[in-house]
Amino acid sequence: MWSRWVWIVVALMGMAKLIHAQSYASECETLPSTIHISKEEYDDAGRLIRNCEEDLAVNKCEGSCLSKVQPSVNTPSGFLKDCRCCRETHLRSREAVLTHCYDVDGNRLTGSNGQLTLKMSEPADCQCSKCGDSTR
Repeated sequence: MWSRWVWIVVALMGMAKLIHAQSYASECETLPSTIHISKEEYDDAGRLIRNCEEDLAVNKCEGSCLSKVQPSVNTPSGFLKDCRCCRETHLRSREAVLTHCYDVDGNRLTGSNGQLTLKMSEPADCQCSKCGDSTR
């Protein structure tokens, strides 16, 4: 009878560890997003020529990553720190066209002045990386 209770307790402890590990799993994803971009153009004298804007679909990194701190006799602080952040692993360069352009009086511009092309970067892929690692 006693051995059956020990087995049940051991099984429950194993399930608790599995649930605990699943609740602290790293989940870093590349997700679609929309941002509003507004870009102003000025002449050589510093006067506003036009303002262009657009809502653009872009990728973003979102999620949480498992970090830990544990005691260590090998480090000066006495702790071994492993901090992980959800961030881009690759950036993709692309051109974006802003099609809502206005003059200084707020009148909508048409023709070649009615568009502004700019270059931007967005995440192509995201994953958990060491925090502060700017080599990526």
